[in-house]
Amino acid sequence: MAAAAGDRKIWLVGGGALVGAFADHGLLDEIVLGVAPVTLGAGAPVLPRRLVSGRLELVAVERAEQFAYLTYAVRHG
Repeated sequence: MAAAAGDRKIWLVGGGALVGAFADHGLLDEIVLGVAPVTLGAGAPVLPRRLVSGRLELVAVERAEQFAYLTYAVRHG
């Protein structure tokens, strides 16, 4: 997939398992996390794999009405 994209970006839309699989192989450069104003009593983590905070850098915050979009750069290492 990366070879076919060349220098263009690949956009993944899906859950944490999909994002985690790409992160496991060092193929994740950025995460855009959408936050909705819903309170849940319990639930699963956003990402099922652990991406420690040292690997994530918050680079942008956007607001679209009642939603927030947090953009994190992912450091490889």
